[in-house]
Amino acid sequence: MLAKLMALFLLGLIRVLTGSQARWYGCPPKAEQRIYFANHQSHADLVMIWAALPKELRHMTRAIAARDYWTKTPFKQWLTTEVFNVIYVSRERTADEDPLEPLLDALSKGDSIILFPEGTRGHTGEPQPFKAGLYNLAQKFPQAVLVPAWINNVQHVLPKGEVVPVPVLCSVTFGAPMQLQVGEDHRIFLERARNAVIALREV
Repeated sequence: MLAKLMALFLLGLIRVLTGSQARWYGCPPKAEQRIYFANHQSHADLVMIWAALPKELRHMTRAIAARDYWTKTPFKQWLTTEVFNVIYVSRERTADEDPLEPLLDALSKGDSIILFPEGTRGHTGEPQPFKAGLYNLAQKFPQAVLVPAWINNVQHVLPKGEVVPVPVLCSVTFGAPMQLQVGEDHRIFLERARNAVIALREV
């Protein structure tokens, strides 16, 4: 009950601070298994794209979150676990740990996921090169629809190093689905995916 109340509170707060505009440019919101992949410039990206999804999609869509940041305090951990239902990933890879394992587990259960393929937040308007995780997931789950997204302006709501958000008009633009082509080289696919995200900036 408390988690539901917090979700309603956060939705209202996000809409006041950002306008929370969702723009379905290349595809409609649809209850199918999807891998949303977006640019990454702020910890608020997770919250913004969560709020942009319709209620029926929020319940089946899980964002990826850095374990070291989002479990620093009991409140952050409760928020991301009980309200956002995130998938924790470790940013520090160890020899005996596959960073994709939690994502593979979620997709195998039929969840949709929100992925930030840069792996870490960028400092400019241009996304950094995408890491191979998106390619590997597309290979293993060809039935999941790959949907690019551009999150606009959210880095100004919660700038790096700040803890108090400021009101800024933001939007999330969802683009046309793309597919991994048979035999497509991972570098070509990842550049194509990155370009699909960047193209939405001008829409």
